[in-house]
Amino acid sequence: MKANFKVEDSYREFSKGHGRIEERVVSTCRTIEGIRAWPGLHSLIRVTATRTVLKGEYEIVGRTETRYYISSLTETVQQFAVRIRAYWGVENKVHDVRDVTQAEDASRIRIVPLPQLWAIARNLALNLYRDLGFENMAQAQRRCAFSLNQLKSIFRMK
Repeated sequence: MKANFKVEDSYREFSKGHGRIEERVVSTCRTIEGIRAWPGLHSLIRVTATRTVLKGEYEIVGRTETRYYISSLTETVQQFAVRIRAYWGVENKVHDVRDVTQAEDASRIRIVPLPQLWAIARNLALNLYRDLGFENMAQAQRRCAFSLNQLKSIFRMK
């Protein structure tokens, strides 16, 4: 795909936050000759992201990362940029909560089916917290750990 990718349209965006500046260039290609057949394939998308870390007054250029996507959609390059950005926002948010708050990556549970069962339990807990209106999952987890009344209210027990 990399060799046959011919840029037809591009969109550049910048974001700054959390001590870094990121430049993303989203490019599309709708000419799919030379690409292996894929049912419904209409678009090839390339995202090149360069992250610059800010340390005080200095900028330290990090690395450039290139990702390729395939799509059955025929959207504009801006619409693809928004879709891809939204997907990674959700992915990062979910991973951050599961890893930082629930220490999922540090889990030593390895015997099948226990990892899957614990993942279901963690998801259940997060969904219950969200259902009760908690926005901060760490705070919700602490409240439930230290308050039997809070825990009972989550499970709608009297």
